[in-house]
Amino acid sequence: MQMPYEWQIGWRYTRAGRAGRRNRFISFISGVSMLGIGLGVAALIIVLSVMNGFQKEVRDRMLSVISHVEVLEPTGAALPDWRAVAAQARQQPQVQGAAPFIATQALLARGDNMRGVLVRGIDPAEEANVTPLAARLRDTTLARLRPGAWQIVLGAELARQLGVAPGDSVTLVAPGGQVTPAGVVPRFRAFTVAGTFSAGHYEYDSSLALIHLDDAARLFRVEGPTGVQLRLADVNAARAVAQQIGTSMPQLLVRDWTRTNAAWFDAVQIEKRLMFIILTLIVAVAAFNLVSTLVMTVTDKRADIAILRTLGASPRSIMGIFVVQGAASGIIGTLGGTALGLLVALNVGTIVPAIERLLNVSFLPGSIYVINHMPSDPQRGDIIPIVLISLLLALLATLYPSWRASRVNPAEALRYE
Repeated sequence: MQMPYEWQIGWRYTRAGRAGRRNRFISFISGVSMLGIGLGVAALIIVLSVMNGFQKEVRDRMLSVISHVEVLEPTGAALPDWRAVAAQARQQPQVQGAAPFIATQALLARGDNMRGVLVRGIDPAEEANVTPLAARLRDTTLARLRPGAWQIVLGAELARQLGVAPGDSVTLVAPGGQVTPAGVVPRFRAFTVAGTFSAGHYEYDSSLALIHLDDAARLFRVEGPTGVQLRLADVNAARAVAQQIGTSMPQLLVRDWTRTNAAWFDAVQIEKRLMFIILTLIVAVAAFNLVSTLVMTVTDKRADIAILRTLGASPRSIMGIFVVQGAASGIIGTLGGTALGLLVALNVGTIVPAIERLLNVSFLPGSIYVINHMPSDPQRGDIIPIVLISLLLALLATLYPSWRASRVNPAEALRYE
């Protein structure tokens, strides 16, 4: 199939550069522009993939401890029938598991050492259907949580801060107090540390304590579970599912994990958007280098343009030639950058350790950071916009030089030829 002559000439101008010194210089500038676009696109893909990897790693560790959706009694009182609430929630196709819980803030003391903690009363058997941490510890540590045994499971960092180990005794001070003739006396209870857990997320490892659901009800003086935790098939559908459940149960408070961790979730999203904008500017600078390339090409090809015009080429055809030249450079740079970015992003786990061994350094020391490796998660939703924006910027960069080429006066250009 015969290509339009505008495409043929534009592609030939893209490949030109070996005949003379001036053409070689123009070709060099064109190559630099393509290289800049490619490196900018690759940097965008690699950085966003690594950010996605860190986000996924932290999110997975967070969701190993907490549920995807919580259904609560707004006043903090016990649910009239938590099993009915769980059954109604299970009518949503996304809901895969449900478990009752009681959650409240309290103080945990060991001698003179005292820490504020989030106490969660759970049913170990039911909890295993909701959180991976409970499923992992169901037959070991959580099996020691029995009604009336007054056992407690602490986060590893919380246990370290209190200086306790399994078998030690701690005192849990409940919020509120008990009114006596001598005044308001705090309610407290001694618990035995049944064990510890490490979720790999500092916030929960340093502030979460688990006790049996019945013990929590007796200590905090509630008649039963104050909420139901739900686990979904798709974690990213949590907000939509929470809205649907909230519509079907308007008398209850329904919140998903993105709202209970709104500060972290919003910070990650804002950081990712800002990084995308900053790195897109690199691609924009490289793309607009095409302007200088095309301007020099138009100046060098004035005689060719004049001859084409005298042979009957329209201004639109002349403009099309240089649009094709610039677009070809943009497409080559974008595709090359995409290939390089994906190659690095998919092999970060191999490349980074090799660099660490070569330089004898550790970018993420395990003694400082929870994550001691560089995760990467390339996502189609990031790569496609990057490619489209790069191509669009390259196309926009060709418009002005192409328009100037279409305005060349043949008589003026051939006067001194």
